[in-house]
Amino acid sequence: MNYKYHIFSPYRVCPLGAHVDHQKGIVTGFAIDKGVDLWFDVAEGSAVTLRSETFSGDVAFDIAAPTLVKQGNWGDYARGAKYALRKRFALSRGIDGVIKGSLPVGGLSSSAAVLIAYVMAFAKANDISLAPFEVMKIASEAEREYIGLNNGILDQACIALGRKDHLLMLDCESNDYRLIPKAPNMPDFEIGIFFSGLTRSLMGSDYNLRVAECKTAAWIVQAYENVPLKTQDKTFLRDVPESMFKRRRDEMPPRFVRRAEHFFSEHKRVREGITAWETGNLEWFGSLIKGSCESSIHNYECGSPELIAIYQAMLTTDGIYGGRFSGAGFKGACIGLVDPAKKESIRREITEKYLAQFPQYRNTFLVDFCRSDDGARFV
Repeated sequence: MNYKYHIFSPYRVCPLGAHVDHQKGIVTGFAIDKGVDLWFDVAEGSAVTLRSETFSGDVAFDIAAPTLVKQGNWGDYARGAKYALRKRFALSRGIDGVIKGSLPVGGLSSSAAVLIAYVMAFAKANDISLAPFEVMKIASEAEREYIGLNNGILDQACIALGRKDHLLMLDCESNDYRLIPKAPNMPDFEIGIFFSGLTRSLMGSDYNLRVAECKTAAWIVQAYENVPLKTQDKTFLRDVPESMFKRRRDEMPPRFVRRAEHFFSEHKRVREGITAWETGNLEWFGSLIKGSCESSIHNYECGSPELIAIYQAMLTTDGIYGGRFSGAGFKGACIGLVDPAKKESIRREITEKYLAQFPQYRNTFLVDFCRSDDGARFV
């Protein structure tokens, strides 16, 4: 394309640390070599003009004017990036560009990848220098405050900070992170992406409800323990010692016990997973990913019938070390760590098993394979 600038913003997968980032937990992730491409030129004035090769309709707005309320279309992500940047910087130059995603939307945090691309592009157009961590924070703020999704910072961290052949470990309470290199003795692996064919919107799912349930679980424990309560927006399960939860679990409504149980058990899996990764033990790492998905199904209670079917198909397919739902786990995709030598048999077996149960997705079910990659960057 005949544009001066090109940004590649990768999608991400999270092997361990499901549904704990919004509770200030510890999470892990990879940036992958599939993602969003944004080609653009800096505009003469303040006009932003965008086209998408994925969604219909053009988007146009003035970057120097106050941000309009959400319009309910794909342009909201560009407006959200503008909103968060304008809180910090004066913006006077727009862009003219086109954006394209390389995989179907759903489960890989395409929204975070798009937001990071826009933040980087608008910053470039206005001569604003941002470190990757600043890009991550601004994009996260845009998603929470403008888009309205009450997520943590895992998605943006993987996309902004990721490094090829490294596992990102992020503490969502302190924002401390490590990029842990793949151990020399670790077998080669690729990441399988299994799209259910069911499209999703987190805003229309139970995502925000689950976040509120986790916070309520923390509240209940703290109330029983006479811990001074904070408002819900400042309440997190990370603030509750597991020993305190165990003392009170029998007094709590079962729904909230399950949410807390997922948080504490997932924290253990993350810590064990880091050791497994550092020692090159891919079998152990994969078994922990399976445990994460089991807890997501039974304790966090997410997972559509389609995603559960893919996960169960993975359990009986040779060459898959471990897998789970990707993203929020209400629709979208599953991910698995796979033996590259068995990719084609994996593709064939999962496809046959899944479509035997859900033949209506024959035209939209998709299997793809990718590797870890560096974070968002100018190409």
